[in-house]
Amino acid sequence: MRIPRMVALVAAAGVVLALTPATSTATSASARKPAPPPDSAFQKVTLNDSPGEPVDLAVLPDGRVLHTTRAGELWLHDPDTRLNTLAAELDVYTHDEEGLQSVAVDPGFNGKSNRWIYLYYAPPMDTPVDDPATPDVNEGDAPFTGTPEDFAPFEGIQRLSRFQLKGNELDLSTEQEILEVDEDRGICCHVGGDIVFDGKGNLYLSTGDDTNPFESDGYTPIDERGDRNPAFDAQRTSANTNDLRGKVLRIRVQKDGSYTIPAGNLFKPGTVSTRPEIYLMGLRNPFRIEVSDSGELYVADYSPDANVADPERGPEGQGRWFATREAGNYGWPYCVTPDLPYVDYDFATEQSGEPFDCAEPVNESPHNTGLTELPPVEQPDVFYTYTESEQFPELGSTGGIGPMAGPSYDHDPRTERGRAPVAWPKYYEGMPLFYEWTRDYIKGFRLDRGRELTSIEDVIPSIPVSGPIDMEFGPDGALYVLEYGKGYFAENPEAQLARIDHIGRNGNHTPVPVVTADVDNGQSPLTVNFSSAGTQDPDSDRLRYEWDFDSDGDIDSRQQNPRHTYRENGVYTATLKVTDIGGKHRGRSASAEVDIVVGNEEPVVTFVSPVQGQPFSFGDVVRYEVAVTDDQAVDCSRVQVTYILGHDDHGHPITTATGCTGSFVTTVPEGHDPETDNLTGVFNATYTDPGGDGAPPLTGSAQVVLQPTH
Repeated sequence: MRIPRMVALVAAAGVVLALTPATSTATSASARKPAPPPDSAFQKVTLNDSPGEPVDLAVLPDGRVLHTTRAGELWLHDPDTRLNTLAAELDVYTHDEEGLQSVAVDPGFNGKSNRWIYLYYAPPMDTPVDDPATPDVNEGDAPFTGTPEDFAPFEGIQRLSRFQLKGNELDLSTEQEILEVDEDRGICCHVGGDIVFDGKGNLYLSTGDDTNPFESDGYTPIDERGDRNPAFDAQRTSANTNDLRGKVLRIRVQKDGSYTIPAGNLFKPGTVSTRPEIYLMGLRNPFRIEVSDSGELYVADYSPDANVADPERGPEGQGRWFATREAGNYGWPYCVTPDLPYVDYDFATEQSGEPFDCAEPVNESPHNTGLTELPPVEQPDVFYTYTESEQFPELGSTGGIGPMAGPSYDHDPRTERGRAPVAWPKYYEGMPLFYEWTRDYIKGFRLDRGRELTSIEDVIPSIPVSGPIDMEFGPDGALYVLEYGKGYFAENPEAQLARIDHIGRNGNHTPVPVVTADVDNGQSPLTVNFSSAGTQDPDSDRLRYEWDFDSDGDIDSRQQNPRHTYRENGVYTATLKVTDIGGKHRGRSASAEVDIVVGNEEPVVTFVSPVQGQPFSFGDVVRYEVAVTDDQAVDCSRVQVTYILGHDDHGHPITTATGCTGSFVTTVPEGHDPETDNLTGVFNATYTDPGGDGAPPLTGSAQVVLQPTH
């Protein structure tokens, strides 16, 4: 059950950067190096196991945690009450990957004179959307070919703004619009961004190349044909010195929401055909960036899709990570590294030219509005492909390529003191973390005093993470992790907001609560039987059970499995707080929750066609019909159906339509081979009823996975 609007909820070979050689001195140093703490000294605690489709998190100085959903929600977890509340809901455009992306906290935030929270999102504007009255035409899809007049309606923006957090609510009326980034809408991909601050108060914003990667065989998308949608040419963005996309921007926000340009960016203010906000350029999809306390910027950049290198096109897909203190050009869409170029390719003649010059790259695209001669390509510290890397074998070979730049731990001994410490130990001091969205792990990158990479090691490998999409160390020294899970543009079963505590070798564990209800929606009066079955304490200590049926802060029951009748319409969050009352550090507690909607019933959504497992061939036109039953009149204009290319355990959204009937052409993007890749066709349908009479809207969903005939 999803509640769209609620009051509260809980909880190619080439030159590479070599690693330190294995000399006798290095071996001796390695022998003296302390061993990492055992995984048993850590514990993962769930804070919110119903986080929507989560994207980004930020931890406030007082320990509260914010996280965004792509649909436009901003959630707040309060560690004192153990409640998760809806702090704000923005109206956002969500055709492909767009929506509400990043959240960040002002470095001077104190909750009183400074209450600024930063968001990066896609406002709806007047972008065309699908008309359910025309089931065989999707007006929300931008044309692949046409004229500038055909493409103009899909010109949009992503917006960086800040708002004031008043208590546990974000006041949307206080918005200060800071910066806008151009966007070509109605076509996929790479529009996400991340926001971080350095110790001087400078704001860094990463932006994707906003370029469709699915029509270039998985290699570099540089289609310059005159009638082609410009969104197929990454030269117009990442390689354009006069465009903010495919970059890391660096600005200094002023009191009125305007900004200035700090010294040291790539182009000085006033330089013709450049944007002074640009700090780094030549990036494809730098989904996660971080800044260390010493001012070092960590960047991870996503890879193209080609599985193998082609001498006529260039290298296979490569993910990258690097640490820098200087502005620079990192080469996309011309080069992966200074010694690993792509090949110039004419999409009109289908002929290959020469490899690009990474030392002196030139942007001659007709879509380029910036400088022609570009800065030389910089060397990343780490780069890897789908197979095991000879240079970096520690990164493994299982999964796709989804690199994420994690935080560097700043150890503070004071955070380890207290009755129930959770702070990570000094062993991780100064070590930037690296996590992989597709491979489900966390690694630590050891850098020497010259900031050269010397080793890569596992970090708490036995503690599982599923699609880690963001992580951040909190003021308490614990690691906060947001997990997307495995699935397709929805709240996946594994999705959660969690905290990973260091409890020591013999530390007391936090209890693990479990909550279920026999019903979670219906008409009033609604009697609900709650259960705590499955709740446990890892140390087998005695537990205290405290139920709050309506999130008012009062304890309504101390039974393990109580019953409660709701007599008024509305949405309620029933929370179970479990406290350890028998351990060494008694008082450790955790909560779990279940949402109860009274006065409305969840719509039941089913696919009449196609059906689960239905065979098809890529390229087929597949018609769909969706049936909805609800306690209110069904409005087919509220049905949304998305066709997704399923690839292993993730997916690429291809298009979204509106209405109970329609059809999709089951395209397979170039760079994905139906004969060798694990591909499926996924149809996902959702219906949100209007709610009313004190009850919120409810959403039902259905999904079918079609199997290719091969």
